Amino acid sequence: MFELSWPWLLLLLPLPLLFKSSAVAAGRTLKLKPLMQVAGQSQRNPSRWRQAGTWLAGLIWLALVLAAAEPRWYGEPVEIPQQARDIMVVLDLSGSMEIEDMQWQGRPINRIQAVQLLTKEFLQRRQGDRVGLILFADAAYQLTPLTLDLTTVQTMLDEIVVGMAGRRTAIGEGIGLAVKRFNELESSNKVIVFLSDGASNTGNIGPEESLQLAKAAGVRIHTVGIGAEEMVQQGLFGPRVVNPSHDLDEPLLIRMAEETGGAYFRARNMQEFERMYQLLDELEPIERETLSYRPQRSLVHWPLAVALLLSLWLAALQIRWQELLYANR
Repeated sequence: MFELSWPWLLLLLPLPLLFKSSAVAAGRTLKLKPLMQVAGQSQRNPSRWRQAGTWLAGLIWLALVLAAAEPRWYGEPVEIPQQARDIMVVLDLSGSMEIEDMQWQGRPINRIQAVQLLTKEFLQRRQGDRVGLILFADAAYQLTPLTLDLTTVQTMLDEIVVGMAGRRTAIGEGIGLAVKRFNELESSNKVIVFLSDGASNTGNIGPEESLQLAKAAGVRIHTVGIGAEEMVQQGLFGPRVVNPSHDLDEPLLIRMAEETGGAYFRARNMQEFERMYQLLDELEPIERETLSYRPQRSLVHWPLAVALLLSLWLAALQIRWQELLYANR
């Protein structure tokens, strides 16, 4: 859309008309009479030359006033989602995450594959949030920083494999690193989504210490206990039912959530896993407010270029008048 930054300057357009009478009179007494005589001797129409000069001067004035009014072209509004929350997904990548006790579309999948599938769907709904990804096993590693580029987070989530951070479970390391990253940034709404299937058995910082750090930093932790409670396993004497989640430290996960104002979820299967993320969306509602801006482009150079070209034309016309004047003396 075309707009003028200073449209009131267009009121200057009729300004030359205020001086028309005096200018015309002066022109007739000083210039037009001899020039008309010269033009008559050269068998030219003096009114045509005079009208051409007047029109050129008027167009130059119009172009200059238009440039002063600063014309701009505004594009369609572009919406930018407001940052709502900083969410750090802290994911257990210990060896037990390879256990195939989940079902997806009729086939067994392991726990890490379940996390990848449903966490990507969760991320697609979190437009406007900054999301980061931390992996922990023997130690904790930040895979992606907090970012609005959720596509990159989803891509990196697809690349993780069990064992890339070790085989054990350092719960305190994962929480501690997430809190450290939050403290390095200015954030008023800090959330950890903590997913684990075991109990802490290694690490330089324990779960209790990291929990106190999270509480001091005002970080809210939602914890998720992953893994089925029953699984048929083939043994030496035939199939038997086992509990693949016997190592899950559920009391710790519950306390971490309660003491930080979060919630604890149990994901025994894909249905509970999916329901967990839906409830999480309700607990951490997605902000839909957006900022918008309209891209703009200045058009000042166009009327200025027109004024310059017309000025050159008028100058050439005046030179031609002078040539006619001296040629006919």
